[in-house]
Amino acid sequence: MERRFARLSSLKTGILTSLFALSVFSAPTAATAADYNWTFQTSETAGEPGFINKQKWAENVEKMSGGRIEIEILPIGAVVPHTDTLDAVGSGILQGHLTDPSYFAGKDPAFAMMGNLVGAWSDPFELIGFMQSGGGHELYAELVEPYGVHFIGAAATEPEAFVSSVPIRSVEDLKGVKMRAPEGMVYEIFSKAGASPVALPGSEVFTALDKGVVQAADYTVFATNQSQGMNDVAHYPLYPGFHSLPLIDISMTKSIWDELPDDLKAVLNASVDQFIFDHVYSVRKLDAAAVEEAKANPEIEIVNWSGDERAKFRRIAQQEWENWAGKNDLTQRYYDAVVAYLKGRNQL
Repeated sequence: MERRFARLSSLKTGILTSLFALSVFSAPTAATAADYNWTFQTSETAGEPGFINKQKWAENVEKMSGGRIEIEILPIGAVVPHTDTLDAVGSGILQGHLTDPSYFAGKDPAFAMMGNLVGAWSDPFELIGFMQSGGGHELYAELVEPYGVHFIGAAATEPEAFVSSVPIRSVEDLKGVKMRAPEGMVYEIFSKAGASPVALPGSEVFTALDKGVVQAADYTVFATNQSQGMNDVAHYPLYPGFHSLPLIDISMTKSIWDELPDDLKAVLNASVDQFIFDHVYSVRKLDAAAVEEAKANPEIEIVNWSGDERAKFRRIAQQEWENWAGKNDLTQRYYDAVVAYLKGRNQL
């Protein structure tokens, strides 16, 4: 634990140093038209905490650049479907996106692994640490570059909670549970754990739980589940999450990036580092408040898995990691890098 906080302290110090250096050329000037006007699409609906935080990131970029960069943040589906933003950014229809790479798994299985390696991470800073010092950034940049996309950096959110209308206190309790899960790696891992996954869009989760079509759901963070009433119809949420911690890919059109002056590239890099902390701690605060709200409802019981049960689930997930690793060269190299990183920290 001490080592983790030492690493975070070092990372924060580096960010503050970068921001101080950038202030030399990003001081506000008289109101002028921006040199660059871009549109970035997100994977959230307007009003969600993630969407609001991404709007704040864009505002921060404008301030840090002295008004030279203006970014309009749009909600999911505003210009193209969420599965098409990679191509839209590469072609310049959009100038960037902030999204979950898992949406592009149909293009390359590496997107599924890198977007959400189920069971690998219990804290967002573990994933960020791997991306920044374990080779993750370089591998993901290599993955997206052929699409005409430049990977600025990765962020992450809190582990997703698990929504359930039945008490699930162990891996054994997953057996036979009909649950919503997205197709791909998540679906396969829960299937191997004994559950009966059903592929449903997120927009249908509440109704499916309410009508008993499914008993549980892999959905999103606790705060969003609570605000959308999920826990009011499914009274046994699992928290903290044990399974899903998606990556947030912050990328833009490569041809635009390549032509940017170095000082603005530095602004964008530093802004992503700042966004990491702003987003994580914002969602963490919202989760804590939502947990207290849920505890006030006598019908809701928050289930927290033991370390042993979490380890059992990870071992099941690892088997699927190995299966996906063999799909191509990049998935194998990503798998090898994650395993080496976790073993090097006695986390595997």
